[in-house]
Amino acid sequence: MHNRILMLPASVIAVCILIAGNSAAKEPQTAAERGYQFLTQKVYLPADFTQEVFDAAWTQWPEPLRSEAEKATPEERRKMAFSRYGLTPRPDDPTKPLQYVVDANGVWTMNCFACHGGQVEGKVIPGLPNSRFALQTLTDDTRAVKLLNNKPLGRMDVGSLIVPLGSSNGTTNAVMFGVALMNFRDVELNVHKDRLPPKMTHHDMDAPPWWHFKKKEFLYADAFAAKGHRGLMQFMLVPQNGPEKFKEWEADFRDVFAYIESVQAPKYPHAIDQKLAAQGRIAFNRVCADCHGKYGDDVAAADRWPARVVPLDEVKTDPVRLNALNAQNRNSYGGSWFTDFGKLPTVAEPKGYLAQPLDGIWASAPYLHNGSVPTLWHLLHPSQRPVVWKRSETGYDQKQVGLEIKTFKSLPRDLPGWERREYFNSLEFGKSRTGHDFPDELTEEEKTAVLEYLKTL
Repeated sequence: MHNRILMLPASVIAVCILIAGNSAAKEPQTAAERGYQFLTQKVYLPADFTQEVFDAAWTQWPEPLRSEAEKATPEERRKMAFSRYGLTPRPDDPTKPLQYVVDANGVWTMNCFACHGGQVEGKVIPGLPNSRFALQTLTDDTRAVKLLNNKPLGRMDVGSLIVPLGSSNGTTNAVMFGVALMNFRDVELNVHKDRLPPKMTHHDMDAPPWWHFKKKEFLYADAFAAKGHRGLMQFMLVPQNGPEKFKEWEADFRDVFAYIESVQAPKYPHAIDQKLAAQGRIAFNRVCADCHGKYGDDVAAADRWPARVVPLDEVKTDPVRLNALNAQNRNSYGGSWFTDFGKLPTVAEPKGYLAQPLDGIWASAPYLHNGSVPTLWHLLHPSQRPVVWKRSETGYDQKQVGLEIKTFKSLPRDLPGWERREYFNSLEFGKSRTGHDFPDELTEEEKTAVLEYLKTL
């Protein structure tokens, strides 16, 4: 499958093999298997575009890419399109993207893997943040094809003209999507189109890895919402989905919940200096464990991940995400059907950011809640984090542990939008690389050892 190693739970791999190799395959038996199948095969949102439109998107590409695509075979052109838009192949059908449900009529509809289906070194890892997803570029290109061919526009085509989809590839303005969608609903999720648009603070976020889900009781960067299967459904709040749809699909999302809880952190695939890592564990436990917990089979339950929310004046990372949601936003969600009308608790005024678990941290670059830090080495060296950087497509930096990047002192001038989004500019609103200075309590030798230890988690 294009030399990509698919890191899926064994139960899901079995389902994929059955689907691919046997048209009379049995229905998946476990909740996790069903949940994966719902995400990849069932439509919960209005369609985004057709196969015909996607196949014509290359006609909107800049030169020389457009000329290269024109000369390419359909298969080569499909790979070029997947590359441009940050799409990855599905395990059971590599001609289809993991990030979209593609039905028998060639209609494409986004699913949760759009943000949570990424790759490292070309290896597809469902549940990994998709740090290359170019949603704004994909929407711009497919919208242009539709307009040229007198085809109807969809929700993303129109919505993206009002609400930005992300100013850097791989990041998402999902928090404000949620604010906008919830604004027009009451607690029973009835639609109220007569309401005025909400105040929104647009900013980019880095999606969390799904293998942390099973450890958490509260979700999101500020840990304001208790975990529940209904909460997973909030991005289906498009006007076309009324309260009856959410009730109809609730059983599906119990299975989706089970699937996400089944996702396991991938193991580091390269050599590890175990002696150095052991030294790093000692330093990590002294400086980092109070917030991020201790790891290993020999660790007592009381010493494992503490789910600590670190106050903003202590962590000092970018404040925009924390301040973008006000108490009214959080309480609107907290009193709704998503929390069973308040039976699941909500924190109306969190004071900081959740110190995340670190399982599989080697794979989940970039770092911090806004994705501003490209490698673990840079996370451990706060003063040396790059101002502007651009990643390669599939390269992995084994030395610095994270994205393979080029760095810049400033953003190049006069870039078109699609190319500008290939850079991360930490000077832009909500994208600060500063804060989380705690590693400066380590010596340089200890930082080197901790970097090696983090590979083992």
